Amino acid sequence: MAVRRIDVREKVMARNNELAEEVRERLSSHRVPALNLVSSPGSGKTSLLERTLDTLGSRIRMAVVTGDVQTQNDADRLAARTDRLVQAVVTGGACHMDARQISTALDEVDLADTDLLFVENVGNLVCPASWDLGEDAKVVIFSVTEGEDKPLKYPKMFEQSDYCVINKIDLLPYLPFDMEQAEQCARQVNPSLRFFRTSALSGEGMEEWYGFLLELARSRAGTPA
Repeated sequence: MAVRRIDVREKVMARNNELAEEVRERLSSHRVPALNLVSSPGSGKTSLLERTLDTLGSRIRMAVVTGDVQTQNDADRLAARTDRLVQAVVTGGACHMDARQISTALDEVDLADTDLLFVENVGNLVCPASWDLGEDAKVVIFSVTEGEDKPLKYPKMFEQSDYCVINKIDLLPYLPFDMEQAEQCARQVNPSLRFFRTSALSGEGMEEWYGFLLELARSRAGTPA
């Protein structure tokens, strides 16, 4: 008798994509743009969000959903920077977040009172690249401590992203990091990437990032930037 093979992963991915479209429609109906922040561990995603909440919290209404493998430490750090609910998704060992988790998190978010949603994904440049969360765009973050060829080592993540933040530029005087080469490597993978050069620690380069977020939130809401 013939063998019938059932691809479980394919079915799981298909269901995830259905839920992601529901999340996207839900956010779109409230005119809330969503950014999925992805990176390897230690690139500075949480620090970038901390500084963003500190600086823009009085100007735009930001909701945050964080993903971590075991702890809610990042969510606790961010909750200290805002009076709005920060939701922690503890994946219990899974290397990525999924659309079901985002959909569940949105049940506790007042989208009518939200201008922008951040999803801080699990620190991993492999698994999250394959999972649509219903976001408008992925923002890939890597730091100057990781090496210029990071985009060539993890091409799918950079292919899937619309924006790239090169973080920790305050360390450039102490490292043999070539910024132009790093961006060139990223453009080899994705010529359309828009870059931000930032230091979440010192604040250098953050103004361009803030301007981008303000424009994104206010253009979606239909108000002048």
